[in-house]
Amino acid sequence: MASVAESLRNVWKIHELRERILFTLGLLVIYRLGSYVTLPGVDAVALEAGLGDTQGGLFGLFNLFVGGAFFRAGVFALGIMPYITASIIIQLLGAVVPYFQKLQREGEDGRRKITQLTRYGTVGITALQAIGYAINLNATSGPGAIVIGPTLFIVSTVICLTAGTVFVMWLGERITEKGIGNGISLIIMIGIIAFLPASLFNEVSREGSNVFLFLIEIAALFAVTMGVVYVTQGTRRIPVQYAKRIVGRKQMGGSTQYLPLRVNAAGVMPIIFAQSIMFIPSTLASFFPESPFWAAIGNATGNIFGFWYSLLFFVICVFFTYFYTAIAVNPQEMADTMKRQGGFIPGVRPGRQTSEFIDTILTRITLPGAIFIGLVAILPAFAAYFGVLPGFAQFFGGTSLLILVGVTLDTLQQVESHLLMRHYDGFMKTGRVRGRRR
Repeated sequence: MASVAESLRNVWKIHELRERILFTLGLLVIYRLGSYVTLPGVDAVALEAGLGDTQGGLFGLFNLFVGGAFFRAGVFALGIMPYITASIIIQLLGAVVPYFQKLQREGEDGRRKITQLTRYGTVGITALQAIGYAINLNATSGPGAIVIGPTLFIVSTVICLTAGTVFVMWLGERITEKGIGNGISLIIMIGIIAFLPASLFNEVSREGSNVFLFLIEIAALFAVTMGVVYVTQGTRRIPVQYAKRIVGRKQMGGSTQYLPLRVNAAGVMPIIFAQSIMFIPSTLASFFPESPFWAAIGNATGNIFGFWYSLLFFVICVFFTYFYTAIAVNPQEMADTMKRQGGFIPGVRPGRQTSEFIDTILTRITLPGAIFIGLVAILPAFAAYFGVLPGFAQFFGGTSLLILVGVTLDTLQQVESHLLMRHYDGFMKTGRVRGRRR
């Protein structure tokens, strides 16, 4: 505890880091306050009474990600998820469309154009989802919840939800640029954390609960969390030998270093992407509330503790782990950089063979990581099967836990970098934070 307290004091001593943290906290508070602002034409009291016990399933999980704004009919009801969906589409297009591949190779200018296209896509996706949200709210809300006409309500809802999502997107980008951590991920995480105290209290105070079973649940949750941290931070180190060379009067190289390849190189993004994809069938079903076909699709993919949802979610998680790893890690670029610096992997020729060797190793270590992430993603279904309340079961793995662990580690890594850059000890002296080496 003394070392943690000392690290916190060091954080406060660094002016830039202190300003970034305060800036981030300020924007997150603005987001949380905005999630309580209700859409025009909605009676919040009547809406809450009309929803009753229907706040479950996939929409309940969506409500978790947006901090409760979805069932409160807030202006941030769609949160940042349309932006995530637009990012997925743009990245998929980058894998198959030459124009987007060209933009990805253009450096900063290309990234700027891709960001702008993602913003445009966010507006369009939000408008479509807002229409479905308004229609579904009209159909499921109790009498007196909607106090204006259906047409006017749909138009005003689309405008307000689109503006709300664009504002949340702007908050996330500002946090990433001027704050600490990834703003988009932090916004999702803060919405999840808001539900944790109430879920924990409900689990403790429910009828028939006892201290022994609750302690077993906490121990299981701790074990799963440690497993996620272990896999997230796990690396496969490849030895790299650098040849000796003379630069001026100094001898450079001649040492052995290591190329760390992470078991989960994609981080938290695959689980966020996969969850966004899982919302699509239910969103489409909300456009056709009277259709038996779409009702069946919505029921099959809307039960987050059901078999079909778990199976589909597992497959999508594994796919996006491989997909995002292929985007984030470029073996050819690693091999070229290594060759330019006079480095080589013992027993492997520089160039194409080095690239193929790295790609093979990356493929092998990504497989167990992807399977583990997929299994953790569907653990809430097993927790609910063994009697854990649905609200608390969502923290037994699943998207909630993976996002909490991944975002916390990424943010801690950034804080650690600021501390080490100014010769302060970080939070983890044992070197377990990714990028920290002794």
